[in-house]
Amino acid sequence: MITDTIAAVSTPYGKGGVALLRISGERAVEIAARVFLPMGGKSLGDLDANYMVYGRIVDVDGTQVDDGMAVVFRAPHSFTGEDTVEITCHGGILVTETVLTCLLAAGARPAEAGEFTKRAFINGKLGLSAAEALGNLLEAGTREQMLLSGAGTRGGLSKKTNEIYEGLCLVLSSIFAVIDYPDEDLADMSREQIADALTAALDKTRRLADTYRTGHAVAEGLPTVIVGKANGGKSSLYNRIVGREAAIVTDIAGTTRDVLSETAALGRVTVRLHDTAGLRESDDYVEQIGIARALEHLESAELVLAVFDACAPLTDEDEDLLQKLSQHAGCVIGVLNKTDVATDAQISALQERLAPSVQTTTCLSAMTGAGFDALVQVVEQMFIDGAIDLRHDAVVANARQHAALILACERLEQALGAIEIGLPIDLCCSDVEQAAEALAEVDGRAVSEDVVAGIFAHFCVGK
Repeated sequence: MITDTIAAVSTPYGKGGVALLRISGERAVEIAARVFLPMGGKSLGDLDANYMVYGRIVDVDGTQVDDGMAVVFRAPHSFTGEDTVEITCHGGILVTETVLTCLLAAGARPAEAGEFTKRAFINGKLGLSAAEALGNLLEAGTREQMLLSGAGTRGGLSKKTNEIYEGLCLVLSSIFAVIDYPDEDLADMSREQIADALTAALDKTRRLADTYRTGHAVAEGLPTVIVGKANGGKSSLYNRIVGREAAIVTDIAGTTRDVLSETAALGRVTVRLHDTAGLRESDDYVEQIGIARALEHLESAELVLAVFDACAPLTDEDEDLLQKLSQHAGCVIGVLNKTDVATDAQISALQERLAPSVQTTTCLSAMTGAGFDALVQVVEQMFIDGAIDLRHDAVVANARQHAALILACERLEQALGAIEIGLPIDLCCSDVEQAAEALAEVDGRAVSEDVVAGIFAHFCVGK
């Protein structure tokens, strides 16, 4: 049971019009009332909840340090589910720190990272998937990430998994009735109905798990590498994707020696992008290190943008790269660069040569931007399910959720297999139970404390 009261600044530090401080816990109103004095003369604890009031902010000896506004939220009708007070003061760094110091001196303790949201989860105000979505919303860097996270905070994924979970609970109740009273006809569902229910649950779980390809591409981002021979246009493409001159571009081969990394949006897809040293034989020790790092990133990439000069015949370096690409487990796009000056015959011949080693090709001029929209479209088609509405649909957004759903699918498949070969219905009970437990993990009903702590540790202090 949580008994202590926490406080933190919930807005970014810096010069600004206002700053907001949050206090939550059993003594939140009592502690805040020592620091915030409403102008009407009443104590903060005597005022109605959910109404903002103006007042003075004082330290422990009664000296006024600022003036501002405060609002009281009474449990359980607050974000955390506890008594909560939010105080708004002026937004200078010193005054904000002073008000927080006053709250700590009055009896609160500093909140840990994500502790307000963690308390909301513990008190049943939101599920773990919604909490994760809230964390993603705070970190959103693209419109698609914002839309996806917003849908998650509204509980879309939680509702879907809960629907499947409750269906499995009904199946388990019938199986338990058979186990406990084998000579009685107490089961609510026949063997055929149980098989049908498990089949339906498996289908729903699979479809939900399949949304991870889109959710991963939007929320987590794809490890993406740009590779190719030296001076082929890799850095120009990198700059085009990140939207600024982040990489040095010259006519001198070997300009890029180390790996440049940045997260960017490629249409609706988030890419964790790496520009690499040109692949070639080199006697330069520093360049050799860069080439080795390029190959390491190539090996681990989920998306490879392999750049080839459409105006020149393939070199030995190109042929070596094609050999590596043919064995790559990720998605490989052959990017035919400089197609604004290449002939149709050159482009066709290169496309034909690349076909066995890449999944698809696209033509562009990294320098002028011609064809860039086509590249974006190709990437979106690979990773974004066009049938998914990020604003409303339940979408699996992280590996933890996906792993739990895959485990549920595996257990349901085993249970159905037992039924199909005619084994006694009670023998599938353990698999169905484990499937239900895996579904419960998605929203935190059956998840370890270490997992919970790890999730909230990524939040900012004050949220």
